[in-house]
Amino acid sequence: MSATLAEKILARACGRAAVHPGQILTARLDLLMMHDSGGPRRVASRLEKLGTRVWDADKVVVVSDHFVPAVDLESADILALTRRWAQAQGVTHYDMLGICHVVLQEHGHVQPGMFCVGGDSHSPSGGAFGAFMVGMGATDITGALVTGEVWLRVPHTTRVQLDGVLGAGVSAKDVMLMLCGEHGMGNEGQVFEFGGEAVRALPMHERLTLCNMAAELGAETGIVEPDATTLAALAAAGRPFAGDIAQWRSDADAAYLHVHRYDAARIAPHVAAPHSPANSRPVGEHGRVHVDQAYIGACTGAKLADLRMAAQVLKGRKVARGTRLLIAPASVAMTAQAAADGTLATLTAAGAILLPSGCGACAGMGAGMLGGGEVCISTTARNFKGRMGSADAQVYLGSPYSVAAAAVKGEICDPRELLGEDA
Repeated sequence: MSATLAEKILARACGRAAVHPGQILTARLDLLMMHDSGGPRRVASRLEKLGTRVWDADKVVVVSDHFVPAVDLESADILALTRRWAQAQGVTHYDMLGICHVVLQEHGHVQPGMFCVGGDSHSPSGGAFGAFMVGMGATDITGALVTGEVWLRVPHTTRVQLDGVLGAGVSAKDVMLMLCGEHGMGNEGQVFEFGGEAVRALPMHERLTLCNMAAELGAETGIVEPDATTLAALAAAGRPFAGDIAQWRSDADAAYLHVHRYDAARIAPHVAAPHSPANSRPVGEHGRVHVDQAYIGACTGAKLADLRMAAQVLKGRKVARGTRLLIAPASVAMTAQAAADGTLATLTAAGAILLPSGCGACAGMGAGMLGGGEVCISTTARNFKGRMGSADAQVYLGSPYSVAAAAVKGEICDPRELLGEDA
């Protein structure tokens, strides 16, 4: 019987030959991830009341990223609680050197065919590796920690077919903002499967962005079929895949709820206006909006590939007077890589202010928060009212190209204007 990739993964996790959209089933977990904000401080007391421990400490990954580095006593206490809990539970996969979704990728924790959950809404990032990974709240995470199982309704699969090649100055972030603008945020009960020539050409960091922002579409998760690029990334992470990736592909005659086809070459840079990712349209339709702050950070927009995009725009240029550019690399390892290849020097020479790795301003924590009336363009995935600081601030979303270009011009503009110029 034909099946999509998501259905094949769920069938294995549920111990069935096949599953069908709409079925409510129980699935066994291959991996559970949680971070300092939604993790031990939410679940520790619940497990204590139940008098139980995690079902399998080797399948649990805990990452401190929201309160790193501690900026006050409360933050320090949360980080200490997280460390102590992980140690007490025998969790060896504890990390505080980057954003959780990126740390999972750097260490090869997520592999093709896995069924995983995360205590964060952007956990669909794991789908970039051909896994089914979904975000859950603290109550469901508590149950999963105890039993190693979760119940779910099998979702429909929607295919996004990207044919051709993305143009210069256009990234996966632009693709996702375009999809949010076109399809909105009400796509519940669906998996968005990304494929086609343009997707196969993307590096893993860009595939992470596609799957990550499936959350902004309101989908259950996003997924990309694993290929040679996936295998190379896992090998580089020191966790080579031992299975056969051929089994983790959608069948040619699989049934999709929708198939959305796009010519990648026709996709323009997109920017989302306040206060929703769905307020997205081509960058040229926004006019020249002055920006006080440009922020390159978060799991969606500060990976090494993202930093290199920004450097392409900023090389030989300076941040505009009256605009500040803040950059928080997605992990400590990526900061080191960017330093080694000269990317960091290009960014700081332009006037960028380097912040610690972590969720920071994206989640309205630590350095980079916005004051009342300020306007920001950000590589983050969300621009909900008050998310990055004052409820009176205005946050636009764009790709690293677009954010860097706005930093140079001091206003929102098409990044291709700068990429086509000599510095």
